[in-house]
Amino acid sequence: MDIEPGAVSAPARRILGRASAAVVPLLLLLSACTAASPSPQASPSPSLDRYYQQKPAFAPCKTPLEGTQISVDGECGEVEVPLNYQKPDGDLARIAVFRVPAKGDKKIGSLFLNPGGPGYPGVGYAAMISATLAKSPVSERFDIVGFDPRGTGASKPALDCFDDAERDADVTPGSQLVSPGAPPLVQACADSVGGADKLAHFGTRDAARDLDILRAVVGDEKLTYAGASYGTRLGPVYAEMFPDKVRALVLDGALDPYANTLKRRQEQWASFQQAFDEIAAFCIAKGNCPLGDDVKGATAEYQKLARPLLIDPAPAGPGRRLSFIAANDGIVTGLYAQRLWPQVVAGLAELKAGRGDILLALRDSYHRRSPNGRYDNSVEANYAIDCLDEERFSPRGMAELTEKTLAAAPFLDPGTPVQDTPDWCEGWPSEPTLGFPYATGIRNLPPTLTVSVTGDALTPHAGGVSLAKTLGGNLLTVEGRQHGTMLAGNACVDAAIAVYLIDLEVPAQGATCRLTR
Repeated sequence: MDIEPGAVSAPARRILGRASAAVVPLLLLLSACTAASPSPQASPSPSLDRYYQQKPAFAPCKTPLEGTQISVDGECGEVEVPLNYQKPDGDLARIAVFRVPAKGDKKIGSLFLNPGGPGYPGVGYAAMISATLAKSPVSERFDIVGFDPRGTGASKPALDCFDDAERDADVTPGSQLVSPGAPPLVQACADSVGGADKLAHFGTRDAARDLDILRAVVGDEKLTYAGASYGTRLGPVYAEMFPDKVRALVLDGALDPYANTLKRRQEQWASFQQAFDEIAAFCIAKGNCPLGDDVKGATAEYQKLARPLLIDPAPAGPGRRLSFIAANDGIVTGLYAQRLWPQVVAGLAELKAGRGDILLALRDSYHRRSPNGRYDNSVEANYAIDCLDEERFSPRGMAELTEKTLAAAPFLDPGTPVQDTPDWCEGWPSEPTLGFPYATGIRNLPPTLTVSVTGDALTPHAGGVSLAKTLGGNLLTVEGRQHGTMLAGNACVDAAIAVYLIDLEVPAQGATCRLTR
């Protein structure tokens, strides 16, 4: 993730780059309607043979580590998949793949990665994981494989719903929080993928089908997979659809498969509020805190700083200003890891003095805005993918969802009346295809490993407990305050994951690790 030079310290830039790979978006009042029942187990049909049997050309390439001048050597290629699995002879999607070959001569297979989102590209994430695990036995025994899921990154077609000027102006569905009535997302996204009818084919179940083709194309009989955040949805859905093709699943920063859209949103935003209160306590302990001297009053003090931005955004760098939505995005970006708390406090102090540079830099890091003002499509893809995963709501239901989530995290409340608002997935060419709960009752599933941080503000620990139980797998509890662990460089976590991936040995029941700040 790129950050404006000088706005955030080098250590913060490094951890922001790590955090960006596994995020759950801030102001996504996730769309959704009555969800369909989970799909039955999928079996490749003969009509898909040409996809399963393709032999794509992989060529040497370099993939940069975001925010650095370093590149990782590997192999790049594209894998063809049907855009619509019901019409395999129709339009194609092309999945971008980056592979770092195993360094040793006793290769087990490929380790497929997903960084989360949904909507985040996996090619750059594979480069980061490869660099993080450079001295790990995992890199000796596995090809590290990242792919940009359909609709994201360098895969084609790519979802692209807003231009850079609109993104700077916070014109996304999240802006409905303060300015309801934006046009349905379907209108904004349709042209980028060849028409509104194509938008029916970018959900998690189609991504899981793509993943099975990728598994076969690289020659693996069974899937070895590590997913972070939303990746803990994709992996279990794959297991539900292809249970006999699973070798190992590492699920880091887990989503609860039983939590529907409303429940998950309330739980996540309550976790936001708890983390904000912890930042306030940290700030107060340092002295001269812009949030006052009492944690109980910190929310009101933040509202005094942020709500005026609804009318008068703060100056923040050449030609830019910090809006209310951007300020909230910046604060929530700081909830990803305890090491970012000093930057949040510095941003609040700066805002109190009348400027928004630091909070806007934090916001830009989440939105993946480069120094030249260009955005990638990860946030837009997130919304579009959720239109096929999450429940949808009536205009009154959307208002109730907003009311309940703001009640859970009042520091984010703009203080403006909540209005009935059309679901931004209104007009989507199909109903949601994920279904809640998902990945339940999977028979003969090999042992899985769920890794969950006790103080994860984005995917609360209770979700990890639920996912491990749902899959009948093992849970590694990690004490700390951070979203996910796979890029944390923690020796305890890394060792447990390595033993599991290589030897298929899970940690003992009740096993714990601890993150340092």
